[in-house]
Amino acid sequence: MLHSIKKMISGEIIELKQLKKIVSKINALEDSFTNKTDIELQTYTTSFRDQLNNGATPEEIMLEAFAVVREASKRVLGMRHYDAQLMGGAVLTQSQIAQMQTGEGKTLVATLPAYVMALHGKGTHIITANEYLASRDFEQMKPLFEFLGLTVGLNISGIENEEKQAAYNCDITYGTGTEFGFDYLRDHMVQSEEQLVQRPLFYALIDEVDSILIDEARTPLILAGKSHESLNLFPIMQLVISSFKDEEDYNYYPETKQIVLLDNGADRLEEAFGIDNVYDREHREFMHIAMQTLRAKVVMRKDVDYIVKDDKIMIVDPYTGRIMEGRTFSDGLHQAIEAKEKVSIKEENNTQASIMIQHYFRLYKHVSGMTGSAVPSRDEFWETYNLRVTEIPTNKPNKRIDMETLVYLTYEDKMKKIVEETQKYHKMGRPVLIGTTSIEQSEKLSSYLNDLEIEHSILNAKTVEDEAELISQAGQMNKIMLATNMAGRGTDITLGEGVAELGGLHIIGTELHSSARIDMQLRGRGGRQGDPGSSQFIISLEDELFHYYDEEEFTKYKNKLKTDETGLVISSNPTKFVYNVQNVIEGMHFSSRSHLLKLDDINNDQQRVMYNYREKALKVENMQMLIIDAMHERLNTLLDELTDSNLNDVHESGIINEIMDEIKIISMLTSYEEDAFSSLNSENKEQLKEALEAVYEKAFEIVNLTSSDSEEWRNIQSYYTETLDRLWIGHLNNLHHLREGISIRGYGQEDPYRLYSFDALHLFQEMLHTFFRDAIRYNFQVNGVNKEQ
Repeated sequence: MLHSIKKMISGEIIELKQLKKIVSKINALEDSFTNKTDIELQTYTTSFRDQLNNGATPEEIMLEAFAVVREASKRVLGMRHYDAQLMGGAVLTQSQIAQMQTGEGKTLVATLPAYVMALHGKGTHIITANEYLASRDFEQMKPLFEFLGLTVGLNISGIENEEKQAAYNCDITYGTGTEFGFDYLRDHMVQSEEQLVQRPLFYALIDEVDSILIDEARTPLILAGKSHESLNLFPIMQLVISSFKDEEDYNYYPETKQIVLLDNGADRLEEAFGIDNVYDREHREFMHIAMQTLRAKVVMRKDVDYIVKDDKIMIVDPYTGRIMEGRTFSDGLHQAIEAKEKVSIKEENNTQASIMIQHYFRLYKHVSGMTGSAVPSRDEFWETYNLRVTEIPTNKPNKRIDMETLVYLTYEDKMKKIVEETQKYHKMGRPVLIGTTSIEQSEKLSSYLNDLEIEHSILNAKTVEDEAELISQAGQMNKIMLATNMAGRGTDITLGEGVAELGGLHIIGTELHSSARIDMQLRGRGGRQGDPGSSQFIISLEDELFHYYDEEEFTKYKNKLKTDETGLVISSNPTKFVYNVQNVIEGMHFSSRSHLLKLDDINNDQQRVMYNYREKALKVENMQMLIIDAMHERLNTLLDELTDSNLNDVHESGIINEIMDEIKIISMLTSYEEDAFSSLNSENKEQLKEALEAVYEKAFEIVNLTSSDSEEWRNIQSYYTETLDRLWIGHLNNLHHLREGISIRGYGQEDPYRLYSFDALHLFQEMLHTFFRDAIRYNFQVNGVNKEQ
């Protein structure tokens, strides 16, 4: 009763009633649309477009549009949208998140809002978790959309620029979130408007929305260039660091993954490299490589955080278990791991452009998403993206039995129970899917099963090429499969003949994840579309989740617990304790994402300003106007600084020298009475102000008299964008170093975000100041006084 009241207060009951009314109205239209010819059905696309162009909202055309799509799907795909799918489509069309359980046919659901929003002609992006799913959904749904008169494109990595442009110009474009994000960054590094691939971002429909908008949100998308610095130092540093010991040379704090170098460790580095003091300013780069090498040794784990394949270090996504294609660890960590694993050390990457996932998707005018596990993160979706979550009822009642979690004291006791349960269900003939949190864990469990000669399959980042085929077989009789977090998300597990009668697929979770949503996803692999099934988590207090929990609290709990003869914890209330730990860890991750987002909000604001300058330069027809704007900015900044009453002596001296140089250089470049300022008094601010204004007045005249379509202006346009890019890359590096010190600065009883915002703004203003100066001077070098003749 209390749960129902809470749902009514949150609006869920009311919304569900509204959704059912919408579905009833769409169903009432079905017979009339069934009697229409193909041509009659197809003409609705033009009619809907006209209505939208004349001011109608998507909600106003939704009933008839959904009826059209359902009828077209019946004819083209042989698939009819059922009521729950129509509800999901209605929620998505209203730019919300629909929580729909695994197996509810979300690929078909997406066709409803995609059709409606594509009618605007501004581009609809359907975003999936990986390129296999994007390609599969594109191929499957393309005939339906084309029947309705829409164009459909596929945006995947590695295709040519022209192919990307064609894909983005389609009404509907399938692809992954990372590829869309990287294209956005690449678009802001091109040198001509003709190279742009994306249109303004309009509507994004995200499948597995929790994975993309939350799990991947702690890692920014980064475009990087190559740096040759310090590559030779990594293997040498690895030889020295490899023998370092915890609590002797360094202290490691697993709950925060922090490492502190001890005096003995510093002494060993100084002795090995012949350095007097490793903490001297001149050795900052050396110490950075030393700490990254130590981090690679202590924190980064093979077959958990990364795998080694084809002489490469490949990052494993901690949430999905998939390889993060094209991604590398930043700031020298990747090179440190390469040295550790004795593979070829690649050139270090320097950030050229980056964007947080949160900021990229905020650029869309409309965003919606689907997942089977959004409700636990309802607050974060609202706070970060302003997205509401609506839970859609299943098409058929859920028959899956979710059994109570078993908690064992030790890892070995847990593994014995998992093997025992696997054998039990295997003897019954039921298929078993065992979910693990890492490649390392799946391979350990595999060795246990091999010892008992129990046949099984493994699905992890090393076997991703066979993912779809492997997961599709997971529901067959007697089948045992080990799977990391990916667990074939997006691919249905169909029960084999006779399996339903035995009780369906049984799911075993071997660890609780740091997010309850991922546990929900694993359970959701069973019991799809009313199938029978069961699930149970079998965990231990030695699992990784507990490494991040408060050590003192954890010790208190262990001191008072009781176990049976098998090592099973029977008191005090183990399930309550472990789920409380999970909630605490999940809260820590939320705080971490919020912290990064607060910092990156500042970076993002600056990036949008910089991208605005760049976009104007690419698309402007009259480059003169941008140079004139730059001159106004430069002149006003210098005048403001000259008259600033808060200047200290050092700063004032620097400003005066800069203005003197500016007068001299602009005078020379414009041939403006070169001797006019030979007697200029640097201590007379009014005289400096008049001289600066006079020389700029002459400069404005020259720019206004120059032909705007000359070859020189095209050269200036290229220089403008290239200079902006070069300075922005340097600025990103400065911001990175600024962020590294923010936690320490926070101890000074001041708001670290305010301090960071102030310092970042100062650095950004300096960058723009330098940019305007360089652009103006290059203009007069190319388009100087001789050009006005």
